[in-house]
Amino acid sequence: MAISFDGRVAIVTGAGNGLGRQHALALARRGAKVVVNDLGGSRDGSGASATAAEAVVAEIEAAGGEAIANAASVTDYAAVQAMVDAAMAKWGRVDILVNNAGVLRDKTFAKMELEDFRFVLDVHLMGAVNCTKAVWDIMRGQNYGRIAMTTSSSGLFGNFGQSNYGAAKMALVGLMQTLTIEGAKHDIRVNCLSPTAHTRMTEDLGARLPLELLGPEMVTPGLLYLVSEDAPNRCILGAGAGGFERIYVALTQGAWIAGDDAPEQIAARFAEISDRTGEIIPEMGAAQGFIELTKAQAAQAKA
Repeated sequence: MAISFDGRVAIVTGAGNGLGRQHALALARRGAKVVVNDLGGSRDGSGASATAAEAVVAEIEAAGGEAIANAASVTDYAAVQAMVDAAMAKWGRVDILVNNAGVLRDKTFAKMELEDFRFVLDVHLMGAVNCTKAVWDIMRGQNYGRIAMTTSSSGLFGNFGQSNYGAAKMALVGLMQTLTIEGAKHDIRVNCLSPTAHTRMTEDLGARLPLELLGPEMVTPGLLYLVSEDAPNRCILGAGAGGFERIYVALTQGAWIAGDDAPEQIAARFAEISDRTGEIIPEMGAAQGFIELTKAQAAQAKA
């Protein structure tokens, strides 16, 4: 059955260019009313202009859709709240939030100023927190919500020169993990999209990438699924060049080790601890403690 967003209201941050623009246009094509948010700054977060957001709104309206532009910085909670209030005043609900806004300030950790580390965390992590907090009670009240965080392979697996960006992107996975638990009874589903696409965020890598395969439009189908009515919950979806993958945070069965020589035993048995046979995808953090206590009780029973 075709995925439709008729009657739904979506907020897409960082929607003036690149991935966010594609997400906003695609949601509108499938019937959503869209708040197109973009500060209009450069990729390092400097400057501001509503022009980019307004241009996307014009595209949506020219195609017969409904949209409003917003130039709030996601780091400013009061401005984010005003954006959500404007959506509620115009359309009476917010069903979908796409946390896409981001910046880059790449340097090796040795050369990075702490202010650049904080700023990237503030935009990616606290920006998503601010937007999610502003819509959370609305979604709880209507017993429906779909939220997508934009994570990255740089956070999930690491990337040279991106300690700030990687830390922020992995933090969004942790935010998702808890929000899925807290939002479940209100049918608020929260997922992460890990995109590979050529946008202005990756323009420095252009000569090394097959750009014709990496258009942001190849990622957006994954986003549409993650915020659809039949969306999964707690999914990290990799997407790029038409490829889609599921990414997991897993837990091995490990080993029970105790005694004065426990550090030495861990070293000697580290391959066993790392063995992925029987690994699980925990439903919540308590699973780790459960596995550990089960091993401890089994060891006591043998004593």
